[in-house]
Amino acid sequence: MEEWTPKKIEELFELDIHELGELADSINRRNGNIVTFVINRHINYTNICVSRCPLCAFYRDAGNSDAYFMSIKEVLEKVAEAIKAGATELHIVGSLNPEMNLEYFEALFGQIKRRFPDVIIKALTATEIHFLSQVEGISIEELLSRLKDVGLCAMPGGGAEILANEIREVICPNKVKAEEWLRIMEIAHSIGIKSNATMLFGHIEKPEHRAIHLYKLWKLQKKTGGFVSFIPLLFYPENTELNALGLVEEKTNLVDVLKTIAVSRIVLRNFKSIRAYWVALGEKLAQVALNYGANDLDGTLMEEKITHAAGARTPPMLPINKILRLVRGANKIPAERDTFYNILRVYS
Repeated sequence: MEEWTPKKIEELFELDIHELGELADSINRRNGNIVTFVINRHINYTNICVSRCPLCAFYRDAGNSDAYFMSIKEVLEKVAEAIKAGATELHIVGSLNPEMNLEYFEALFGQIKRRFPDVIIKALTATEIHFLSQVEGISIEELLSRLKDVGLCAMPGGGAEILANEIREVICPNKVKAEEWLRIMEIAHSIGIKSNATMLFGHIEKPEHRAIHLYKLWKLQKKTGGFVSFIPLLFYPENTELNALGLVEEKTNLVDVLKTIAVSRIVLRNFKSIRAYWVALGEKLAQVALNYGANDLDGTLMEEKITHAAGARTPPMLPINKILRLVRGANKIPAERDTFYNILRVYS
């Protein structure tokens, strides 16, 4: 397998998009030409956040009229709806709310697992974990172990943004540094909690920063093997402070999106999948991405709020029949998976 350096990865961005696409797609074809999806629901339990990142349109201050923090009962109602719709995965993330505590999550996860023992709880980004450990005054190791004991099965990849601190100082100055995000993921992997990883691209970063980000993920995956999927997240500037300040006026172009997805597949061959996150890309571009290195469409999602707050105008969920049409339209084989990429059903 290729031994990467940030420079080697950066040079990939200079290649022709079609050359990149063919190389990336050939990797997926060798692995069966399958495109996976999961039946899942996003539950954003709070939008109150002290981090107030310039990149974010989702957060609210505690006193805002549209600020919220869901009760355990409210979350459980959404969980029950998701299970009724066939969900196998719950994606539970929020923000850095000083009112949240470990007791809330222990009670929530425990009740979910008692009522729905088979559902996978994928919850809390590394930034939420870091914040919660500070609120409780306990180590990351103890916090994650306690959450695992009550049902936390996996972690989403959010909060990574760009793993270069000079960029983080501008787009998310109050979030954890790059090294701490990676450290938390390494600890999670060491105690058996698998995770995803993300990269928010198309704002003030340059290809060199994306290359650094991909290199750091590739290197940690070599060490732990704990990452499952990589999700390149297209930045939406609308309604964000970065837009108001004139730092990012519009989304990046389609060629840049496809190049980034292709480079991600080429570099992160030690990840099971590269995701075409249809919420941000839109259905048509997500379908095209399936021939440029992406081999997963995420899932039905049901009620994603964070990307939509920043201006995404995609539907609130994607029915299975539409997912199947998108995958088949890209001349790929659709398959339903679970959180850990175990194939549950291949659609002929």
